[in-house]
Amino acid sequence: MIDSNDIDINEADWRLRVFDALSFPTLILKTDRTILAANKKFHERNKTRSTQIIGRTCKDIFSEDKTLKHLACSGANCPLQRVLNSKQSQSDVHKNINDNGEIVWEERVFSPILGSQGNVKYVIESLRDITKIKHLEKKYSDVRELIDKVVQSSVSAIMAADRKGEIILMNKAAEELFGYSVSDANLVNIEDFYPPGVAREIMKKLRDENIGEAGKLPSTQVNIITKNGEQIPVEMTSAIIYEDSKEAATAAIFNDLREKQAVQKKLEETENQLFQSEKLASLGRLAAGVAHEINNPLTSILLYGNLMREKLEEDHPLTNNLNYVLEDAERCKEIVKNLLAYSRQTRPAKEVFYLNNLVGESLRLIRDQKLFMNVEIIKDLDDCQILINADKNQLCQVLINLIINAIDAMDGRGTLTLKTFRDRKKVKAYITVTDTGSGIPPENLSKVFDPFFTTKEVGKGTGLGLSMAYGILEENHGKISIQNTGPEGTAILLELPEEPVSNEFQFMSIG
Repeated sequence: MIDSNDIDINEADWRLRVFDALSFPTLILKTDRTILAANKKFHERNKTRSTQIIGRTCKDIFSEDKTLKHLACSGANCPLQRVLNSKQSQSDVHKNINDNGEIVWEERVFSPILGSQGNVKYVIESLRDITKIKHLEKKYSDVRELIDKVVQSSVSAIMAADRKGEIILMNKAAEELFGYSVSDANLVNIEDFYPPGVAREIMKKLRDENIGEAGKLPSTQVNIITKNGEQIPVEMTSAIIYEDSKEAATAAIFNDLREKQAVQKKLEETENQLFQSEKLASLGRLAAGVAHEINNPLTSILLYGNLMREKLEEDHPLTNNLNYVLEDAERCKEIVKNLLAYSRQTRPAKEVFYLNNLVGESLRLIRDQKLFMNVEIIKDLDDCQILINADKNQLCQVLINLIINAIDAMDGRGTLTLKTFRDRKKVKAYITVTDTGSGIPPENLSKVFDPFFTTKEVGKGTGLGLSMAYGILEENHGKISIQNTGPEGTAILLELPEEPVSNEFQFMSIG
């Protein structure tokens, strides 16, 4: 029994009853480790009787019993000794295998009973089965580890910040997108990841119940700012994390839109090119039909008009009028000729040639050399001999048309620059035709390659030149585009596939 000097006899009975009713197996130990008492739960669990253990040390009991052997301890590792030294409760956790071969966990809690002088008189030892708690901890740990793996392996950038805007979570994809490491991110605020005012606007939308569910922001497009200051378009979803109905943090998922936008732009360009090609093909068929229908009566007009002029005397009053008729008929003939060329059905006759030679030949083929009287021509040709495989005659036609258009845009005075260059990585060859004219008005940029669109005076252009150039470049697997335009002039870019240099051309180049 417990020393009556410390526990009154009248109180011993109910205190022992309380001790015996404890739901955990419990022992009362003297400071020398001698077992003073064991409650009912301890005896039931370990199948012991008071006579077997009272008066013996816990070390002896635990060492002899196989089921309790894992609880044996000694020296500084003994929790009871730690209680005596600290006068405070101590605990130990032990793993064991039960009779069914299952892993079980027990916690031993040692609590001091102090005497009137504040010294430790007795120690209460409770044995608690914490197997379920351990399993829950393991499950919780596994779930957290799984969540962490999911977050870190996500291809989407995931980031979270506390109420102060300090970063508390950033996965690998977020590090790559924003350019910050986790340690770097701790030095900046969440507002630094967005253009000015955007972070506050996002929080405002998150709290707005009229925009989706309160505390959640549906997918929206914003720009983010990387560590090096680059702005990147992203699609993001965001949410507020609550604790006890109070805002504790925010989390967001980001998806880089650059690749998606590039693909979408390419798709739109392809659709526009397809639409343009279909439109040109349709107009070509229409132009061919109209040209053939007009050509027959036009031939008759020119034939009989010329016969009539031959019979009239030079001073005849109708001679001038007849000349006007024949001039307009000749202009119509030229228009018909252009229409037939525009609606041509033949495939390009391709050959391999040097791009620089194309520029020189095109300049020589322009009949009216007087056009260049007040125009300075600059030939900025690539030092390398760039080969292309295309219809040389067709490309000469395109280049001549662009040169004449450039001279017209400068009113016959200015600087015309013809430049050739290549892009080795893309295996592309380029020609630019640059003038110093007044440029193309913005409202006309989308129409310059449309058939019959022209800004020239009536009688000075059919509007088929650039649309024919567009079709010729398409047939030769190339492109034509307005590189830039403005008050200082216009640059038109021709792009063609570069042809690999064969042994034959290498020999010719050396020779």
